[in-house]
Amino acid sequence: MKPEQSEVHQTRERLRREAESGGYHLNPDPQFTLGLVKGLLTNQRRYGYRACPCRLASGSKAEDLDIICPCDYRDPDLDEYGTCYCALYVSQEVLDGKRKLTAIPERRPPEGAATSRPEASPPEAARPLAAGDKPLAGTSERGLPYPIWRCRVCGYLCARDAPPEVCPICKAQKERFERFL
Repeated sequence: MKPEQSEVHQTRERLRREAESGGYHLNPDPQFTLGLVKGLLTNQRRYGYRACPCRLASGSKAEDLDIICPCDYRDPDLDEYGTCYCALYVSQEVLDGKRKLTAIPERRPPEGAATSRPEASPPEAARPLAAGDKPLAGTSERGLPYPIWRCRVCGYLCARDAPPEVCPICKAQKERFERFL
């Protein structure tokens, strides 16, 4: 079942508002962007999540978390190339016509390759205390009072018992957060 035109246009407008509120921009080509939105909605119906329409999704949300739009690779692609892999999101330079779109190499590891991210070295406050050490100001003997959660899409950090339902910066869903500390 194909998405209805009104649903496609409403979704595109919602994505535009969310992008702009987070400092991002959608591709200025309306037909191209609508095609990508149709692909996102098709993948939503097919898999139950909005996998990038330019990548092959497995159908397993757990395996595809890195390519749920906005994908984990959006920001590095924007920083380096001025656009994300599928070109739904573009930089201000591209939007202003100061930078041309170019081909982008795939950052996603090949199927079967290790996809785990290296663990960040925790700050001094999060390390377990050795015998005789005093806790740093603002921490308890068990470490920080709350775990630190990091949005895998935009890097937003928050200290709380559980990650937020939606990232306040990029609007990524709760499952896109990882325990940072």
